[in-house]
Amino acid sequence: MMASIKKYSFTSKASAKGMEGYVGFANLPNQVFRKSVKKGFEFTVMVVGESGLGKSTLLNSLFLTDIYTPAAYPSVEERLNKTVSIKPSTIEMKEGGVRLRLTVVDTPGFGDAVDNTDCWKPIIEYIDNKFEEYLNAESRVFRSPFPDDRVHCCLYFIAPTGHCLKPLDIEFMKRLHNKVNVVPVIAKADTLTHDECTKFKKQILKEIEENDIGIYRFPDLGGDDDDDVAAVSMKDRIPFAVVGSNTVLEVNGKRVRARVYPWGVAEVENVDHCDFVALRNMLIRTHMQDLKDVTNDTHYENYRCEKLAAMTVGSPTNQPSSNVSLSRSPLEQLEAEKEEREMKLKKMEQEMEQVFEMKVKEKKKKLKDSEAELGKKNEQMWKQLDQQNKELEEKRKQFEKERGQYEEELKSNGLKGLERSDSSTKSLKSVDGFVKEKDKESKKKDKKKGFF
Repeated sequence: MMASIKKYSFTSKASAKGMEGYVGFANLPNQVFRKSVKKGFEFTVMVVGESGLGKSTLLNSLFLTDIYTPAAYPSVEERLNKTVSIKPSTIEMKEGGVRLRLTVVDTPGFGDAVDNTDCWKPIIEYIDNKFEEYLNAESRVFRSPFPDDRVHCCLYFIAPTGHCLKPLDIEFMKRLHNKVNVVPVIAKADTLTHDECTKFKKQILKEIEENDIGIYRFPDLGGDDDDDVAAVSMKDRIPFAVVGSNTVLEVNGKRVRARVYPWGVAEVENVDHCDFVALRNMLIRTHMQDLKDVTNDTHYENYRCEKLAAMTVGSPTNQPSSNVSLSRSPLEQLEAEKEEREMKLKKMEQEMEQVFEMKVKEKKKKLKDSEAELGKKNEQMWKQLDQQNKELEEKRKQFEKERGQYEEELKSNGLKGLERSDSSTKSLKSVDGFVKEKDKESKKKDKKKGFF
């Protein structure tokens, strides 16, 4: 039995009598807007192309900031031995109260080697790894907020040859057009004339169609705004022929970013000179959210279906542990996560016990070493004390010997001194008697002289 649906229409504003004709759900877009602004936005763009095509300059021009400093152009030997590497860099940007977490994924080394066989494999592995990380984080029982690092757009830079696509260009886009939104860009378009650029664009679109390559076509937005209409009209400029520059010059009284040549000035933001404005408007201002939606609803869902189909048909035991968890029921997955946490706790306990045992062993070793060192010092001190005791004993014996000799000398010298003292006293007494007798004689003589 199907439920009947009745449709009602309300005026968006209150009537003159009051709030009778206004319910309030017309404010839902405002609520979504406030929530989105508070949460912030995330966007990941990958740049792929040969060295020297101006990838870093274009990105700096698109976002009006120095996202990363480009490396020096490699030498011939470096290019011969160079392999493709992936270098993501993330910056936080804020404009008009809206926060954007921008991730730029550079691919240095792509197309620079003599043999470029399978040079796209590291790029495909990076995109698949980001899909797998998102799938594992989304499939957990306890899901916490996680960043969206999936690649939402791939700017593929085509060399401005003016003839046709290289085999490497065709092979790369065929390999990746089912995994990421590919946007072809003709680099350094100021090296081509207007007619050459137009013919080159037609040739590129023709070869893309002949090889069944599905590039991102920038669908209609369905809006009536002037910006949307202008963006739709710029779809005819695909692939975008762009010119990048970080130099600000004054041209006709206006400050613009441009490149100066002997024949004139090529303005970056002039629609008549290049397609930079069209690329910026469609990539950032009008279709950034659509790029994220296509990545989530198409490319990620295709990857997810392939993984789930492979796990359903194949045996789970032959699949990796990260993918086996997706085929389990929520209770089984909860138990598996519980066991995993318990294993981690046990592992941590074992590691802590090992660390504790190692520290105890180290302390014991230090104590033994200090004890042995103290024992050696004690033995040395006892030896020194024994040596000092022996030296003191020898000195004491020597002293006793010298004292005995000294006492004997004193005794022998003492008897001689006594005899000398007796003779000296006797001589002193005789001298005193002689003196006294002389004194008496002189007194008598004086008295006799006094009578006369």
